[in-house]
Amino acid sequence: MNCIILDDEPLALLKLSEYIRQIPFLTLEKACMETQEAQALLEEKNIDLLFTDIDMPGMNGIEFIRSLARPPMAIFTTAYPSFAIDGFKLNAVDYLLKPFEFEDCLRAAQKAQKMKELNQSFSKSNQSDYTETLFVKSDYKVVRIDIESIKYIESMSEYVRIYIEGKEKPVITLNSLQKLEARLPPHFMRVHRSYIVNLQKITEISRLRICFDDKKLIPIGDNYKEKVMNYIARYGML
Repeated sequence: MNCIILDDEPLALLKLSEYIRQIPFLTLEKACMETQEAQALLEEKNIDLLFTDIDMPGMNGIEFIRSLARPPMAIFTTAYPSFAIDGFKLNAVDYLLKPFEFEDCLRAAQKAQKMKELNQSFSKSNQSDYTETLFVKSDYKVVRIDIESIKYIESMSEYVRIYIEGKEKPVITLNSLQKLEARLPPHFMRVHRSYIVNLQKITEISRLRICFDDKKLIPIGDNYKEKVMNYIARYGML
């Protein structure tokens, strides 16, 4: 992964540069002391990862990330733990509290690598591999459902409820979430052992609960949290 460093402290730049050069899957493009220099490089080259200090003169690291139209993955480095919450609100890959050691930097970089691999797997998923329509048996008849009209699907023992945009009642059919998940595009994601949601239909995510415009709240299970948040981070939905 191509990366850059942004920090106004020369010693911090030098130390982090040495750490990065020891990580085989990272390529350090440049160590920058000013946001203007970093921004110019981001516009010129394909940068996967930004290591940035937060407390800097002028525009701080958080403000800098917010100013970017297409920000790269970010790992924040700072001596002030009070900035951690703001950093994670921007879906930071990790937060390194100065002074940190090589092992801390490596662990954060590995998290970024996993996130990139996940993003690539989503990109390789060809939408044409998925059908645009589902035909399901419900109440002794076969019902046609446009996939993009589905908001979420709920498991109920051997049956599932398929909730459709603009419909008051769900379609109930004998099926399983596992089988349906295999037939749906990548933005339909299993977020809980009992739910698949269409992430393009959600209104917000708050306290690990997904909200739709009808105020329906769906919990995000612990086993699905990382996958959901990585997807959200990729598309800048938070």
